[in-house]
Amino acid sequence: MTVLQFEKEVLLSAQFGENDKTWFPRWVRRYSLTLRKGLDGELAVNRGSVIRFSKALLASGAPAWQRWQAVRALECYRDLVLKRSEPDLSDIVATLARLGKRERNIELDAPPTAEELARLRGNVNRSEPLLIQTMRGEMRVLHYAMATERAYVRWVKRFMTHVGSEKLEQFNELDIATFLTALATRDQVSASTQTQAQSGILFLYQCILGKRLGFIDAVRVKRPETLPVWFSREEIGKLLDQLTGMHRLMFLLMYGSGLRHKECRRLRIKDICFDAKHIVVRDGKGEKDRVTFLPEQAIAELKRQIETAERMHHRDVADGFEQVYLPYALGRKYPNACKELGWKWVFPSRQRSRDKRSGQVWRHHISEEQFANALKAAQKAAGITKNGVPHSLRHSFATHLVEDGTDLATVQKLMGHKDIETTMKYVHVDVGFDGRLQSPIDRLMQQGGCLGGGNASRVASL
Repeated sequence: MTVLQFEKEVLLSAQFGENDKTWFPRWVRRYSLTLRKGLDGELAVNRGSVIRFSKALLASGAPAWQRWQAVRALECYRDLVLKRSEPDLSDIVATLARLGKRERNIELDAPPTAEELARLRGNVNRSEPLLIQTMRGEMRVLHYAMATERAYVRWVKRFMTHVGSEKLEQFNELDIATFLTALATRDQVSASTQTQAQSGILFLYQCILGKRLGFIDAVRVKRPETLPVWFSREEIGKLLDQLTGMHRLMFLLMYGSGLRHKECRRLRIKDICFDAKHIVVRDGKGEKDRVTFLPEQAIAELKRQIETAERMHHRDVADGFEQVYLPYALGRKYPNACKELGWKWVFPSRQRSRDKRSGQVWRHHISEEQFANALKAAQKAAGITKNGVPHSLRHSFATHLVEDGTDLATVQKLMGHKDIETTMKYVHVDVGFDGRLQSPIDRLMQQGGCLGGGNASRVASL
């Protein structure tokens, strides 16, 4: 029995309520996308994959009642499709049920209310095609990141332009393959861009339209083995001389602590530990927390920045805009947390803005472009021609630590990498370009060899 057959079985069965008939197929589809499996084959269900799926939902902000529902859907799939009673997921279901009851103060057998679903779907642009509005709403209910929502919607709209219609249910694998091939051959996009486009379109067809898709025979972009950009110590010094204020502090933290650009922008005041001189990075890539350096050179400027953020916080509270984004339904669990300084951003935006999803007006952290543009301007002013980006500072952090004798295992922990091979990709220790190694032509000339000596002497005598 395939995923599609499972969906039909659930819809026709009398043992499931209307809420389960609606949501069980959606959660199984989401699970299949996580496993990168199609809808025409069986899915593997084991404790490890189920726990990873639940943690991924948690990381995307899904409350416990949704994770409870998702695991129950996989439990149902295990029973109906795999015809097994193993693995036993009852303890996971029970734990999520307790958490969900604590969050919502009701028994989880009750389906989510219309108000809850409306809150999750948030505000949508009514001028967009109805299919796009539906897609946005479903992605928010399933707690996809805002960046993912923007990217998927952008690619679906581009696909609509490609086929010349908003009614995408009439198109099939051949049309999708033609579109993806055009991206590769005509637009010459990167492999990751083509993969993102395919993921957005597959989400639409499988999770929104419920349409079965077979093999998509498109020309694939070959992923090149590129060498990332990192800065030398001298270049780091030159760049630091060109930066001031908040941008200088962000530079110190990204290079001095190995923070990703997003991690730096999302720092909260409570996660800065001045006494222990470390930073707690919350919800980093891979849904992992970690601890890293708080550089001595950044402490004074960081304290001044927090004082600035505190003044903004008090002004927002006085004006009635004390709200701040809190993950994992913490806003409902701790309704007064938003009034506490510790939950506010270290790098708040200068202006308040209205959240596109919730409609809530609050002060968010600074945008991605601010530091990226400042770094680009600093490179130009310093005369550095490398095509560096904020992430180049993280490569420089790892490289210089290893050059100073830090072992890879320690660098791995500071970087928050699961696999040490990933850490090794960030380390770019030179192989002796400082004079220990020589080009063969330089060595030849030093040993008195000649290269076209006859021609050279004739030119010199003219």
